Amino acid sequence: MANIVCVVQVVKRSVTQLPNKEQGEPVMNVKKNLLLASVASAGIAMAGAASAQDMYKSGVGGLYAGLNYTFMDLDYDGVSSADVGTLSGKVGVMANEFLGIEARAGFGVDDDRVFGQKVKLDNFFGGYATINMANQSPVTPYAVVGFTRIEAEFGPASDDESDFSYGAGVNFKFAPNLSGNLEYMRYYDDSDLTVDGIGLGVQMNF
Repeated sequence: MANIVCVVQVVKRSVTQLPNKEQGEPVMNVKKNLLLASVASAGIAMAGAASAQDMYKSGVGGLYAGLNYTFMDLDYDGVSSADVGTLSGKVGVMANEFLGIEARAGFGVDDDRVFGQKVKLDNFFGGYATINMANQSPVTPYAVVGFTRIEAEFGPASDDESDFSYGAGVNFKFAPNLSGNLEYMRYYDDSDLTVDGIGLGVQMNF
């Protein structure tokens, strides 16, 4: 904006100092100044547009959303384990090309039975940071850290707690705004229950 103000000031000076023909000074200089000012203004506008376009292409500040199906393993203190399935959604924003901040929430869609007891993961939700290894290829490895709250049931018993979560995955770019991902996560781990998951998903960038 400061550059544009300077250009406008040059144009104003050129117009106010317009020489009269009786003094014999060439009017052509004024026309040149006006032309230079127009070119400079156009250049500044184009540079600003290019800068905005580069920021958009880099993904900085870009929103994204995704859907995942996760094969969950619920391990009850090494005594028994159950395999259940969950469906989850996520929304996030890229703080820069390497760091993303996102929220996830999901629910169980496939239960299991252990020792005649029904085992299911009712729901889970959490907040996470993703650290992306940005590169020029369509494949982007990433790591995930955050916190998850889960609600799981084993017969009449239930767990409803929060824990630190971590994992890693890979994004595969199919199109400019569409990608798929494969991910491993340890969502929950305490003395009684460990919840791990391998997920497959799709992500849209806006």
